[in-house]
Amino acid sequence: MEAGARLEAQFAFLNEADRLKSVLRATTLVDGSRPENSGEHSWHLALYALILADQAGADVDINRVIRMLLIHDLVEIDVGDVPIHSADGLAHGSADTVAAEARAAERIFGLLPQDQGMALRALWEEFEAAETPDAVFAKSLDRVQPVMANLMSGGGTWTTYQVTRAQLESRVGVKIARGAPALWDWVKAKVAPFFA
Repeated sequence: MEAGARLEAQFAFLNEADRLKSVLRATTLVDGSRPENSGEHSWHLALYALILADQAGADVDINRVIRMLLIHDLVEIDVGDVPIHSADGLAHGSADTVAAEARAAERIFGLLPQDQGMALRALWEEFEAAETPDAVFAKSLDRVQPVMANLMSGGGTWTTYQVTRAQLESRVGVKIARGAPALWDWVKAKVAPFFA
């Protein structure tokens, strides 16, 4: 690919990625003032990985985790956010949602030059599969960040969606504990008073 065409493709992708800032999530900012957007969420998760790297296993490459987290929700540009605790929570991870996200990934990563598009698509697929140590840790952080936002905002979506402690444990805690067990133990103690 000629240099000018490569830059055109790269900027087409970057300009499209800007749309992630317009995708509102159910989770609010920690001060509860407004919903966060998916761009903010992705940035915050990358920062989580940087700061909480000491919670990762020895076989986790934090630089890969940061890259994963920066791109993990780009598909929401097309699909939107499906809150894990909402009435539509069953749609989270459903076959329809998975298929829609795969189509979105094809379109969005397809904007890039082929080498970059294929590499980022593979990284996104790795995150979605959550089988490698990097992806398992990234998923843990993806689950813990909304927990902390809800805790800091006085309950946030837990109140909105009437989340029980058992739901938090099964939908979120299991995934946090899988990649960062000590982190889940700490977080679980912090959220216990809310569900008492």
